[in-house]
This record gives sequence, structure tokens and C-alpha cells, in this order.
Amino acid sequence: MSLAHDDLWPRAGGWPSFAAGERADAAILGVPTWHTSLSPTGAHATPAAIREALSRYSPTLMGPPVVDLDAALRIVDAGDVIEPDGDAGIARTVARVSALAAGTDLVIALGGDNSLTYPVARGAGANGLITIDAHFDLRDGVSNGSPVRRLVEDAPVDERIDPTRIVQIGIADYANSAAYAQRAADWGIRVITLDELRRRGIEDVAGEAHEIAGGAAAARIHLDVDVDVADRSAVPGCPASVPGGLAAFELRALVRSLAGDTGVVSADIAEVDATADAPDGRTVRLAALCVLELLAGLAGR
Repeated sequence: MSLAHDDLWPRAGGWPSFAAGERADAAILGVPTWHTSLSPTGAHATPAAIREALSRYSPTLMGPPVVDLDAALRIVDAGDVIEPDGDAGIARTVARVSALAAGTDLVIALGGDNSLTYPVARGAGANGLITIDAHFDLRDGVSNGSPVRRLVEDAPVDERIDPTRIVQIGIADYANSAAYAQRAADWGIRVITLDELRRRGIEDVAGEAHEIAGGAAAARIHLDVDVDVADRSAVPGCPASVPGGLAAFELRALVRSLAGDTGVVSADIAEVDATADAPDGRTVRLAALCVLELLAGLAGR
């Protein structure tokens, strides 16, 4: 369906292509991982779907004051990493993100399944990690269920993240095992369950997350936004989403709040399967809005 054109109502997305060596506030990069997913997925189709969905929205915040994100920020689109799965794909992704991070304040990676978190965080030089996720992602092996463990154990020694600088927000009942909960506790990962988040509120939790992930050293925090933390009614295109997750507005508010900290240098949007979405595209649309919320957080710094 074609969208109406109005010169006074600009649409989000359609940002200029990234040119090597240029300086930008934010860079969008597709990282369509999917080969190691524990559930059948078409997540490799999602970066293109998110870009298309962005055009349904304007880049304007109502404030007050009203802010046009396209006027406030220099945003570029760096295209996609080709075949980001496997050892060679991981190396390509790390190198691509590293080059972008050298010239931007925030790299936003469009997944893809959650395995993209491993190379994107490494490429950005992250020394702290915040996940918004119903799951620990501490599994053994290589899959979309293992990126947090891999950042602690599998990355080159000088790129590993100290688990005491990891905060996991939204961990849900009936979506994890006692063994992985114990692994998180043994490693000193700060776990903020879905129930605790709702009891304390977004701003309080975000403040603690920034403090822990930032640590004492110069903070370079990666923010992993696993959209399956949201309620299944809002995200039917997330294979592992469950009833009772975050409402769409809660996820959006949490993403914006966390992205507002200057220590956050990279983020990813993960676990959306555009090929399994509802006919109205609600999952992909929420993912696109999360991209805009990341930009809103950046603009508000």
C-alpha cells in the first residue's frame, strides 16, 4: 500500500547512506543473523521490514518542546552485513561495527536473531551490557540463546565483558531454567525480573542499570533489545514471546530511558521474525518504533 505524501509531514527512515570516514550521531546497520536460532525463524528478513515500517512514522517528538529527530541528529544507514552467521560472518560484523563506532555516538543494529548481540557488542568495544529480554541467553554452545555467555567466556580475552557489569531486565517466569538462573547468580550478573521492573518502575531500574553496566571505568555499554520481552499479543512475530510480557508502551519507554545515557554506544533490535508477523505487521512496527526510541534517547542526552 502506497503512503500519502505531505511536505509538511516528513516520514522517518530513508536516511542517507553512510560514507566511509564521515561523522554521524547514529548509524543503522542490518545484521540479519538466523542460522543458529533455536526456533525456526525468518529473522534474516527483518532488517528490510523494519526499514520499510519506519516510513509509517514521523521522526517528530511531541515534547514539549517539539523535536524533529532528523533535524536534531545526523542519522545514516550503513546497509547490511552480508551473511553475518558463522565465524567469517562474526568477523565481518565485528569489523563493520568497529568502523561505524569510531565515527558515531550510537550504532543501532537491526537483527536478526539474538546471536547478533555477540559480534555487535564486541565491535563496539563494549565493556558493559544491558539486556531487555525475557531470557538469560546464557546457554552453552553457539545459538541465539548464548550471546551473553559468549561475551563472558568466548570472546577474545581483551574483549570479554565482566559479568558484574551485566544487567538483565525483564527476565520472566516460565521462560528460563533454574540452572541458568544459578549461572547468572554465580557470575554476579544483576537480574531484574519482569515483576521487579513493574514494581519499581522504569526510571528507577534504568538508573541502576546504567550505574552497574557503566562501572568505574569509562563506560561503553551495549544495549540488547530482545523484542520477545513484550507481551505476545503485541509481538506475535517473536517466536519465544509469551502472554504477560511488557506492554508495547512499557518497552518503548524503557528503551528510550536506557538509550539516554551517554555510556550507551551500541544497541541491537533482536528476535523479530518478519515472516511470522501478524497481518497488520504489529511486531515489525514495534521494532521500528524501538529504533526511533533509541534515537529519541540519543537526542535527549
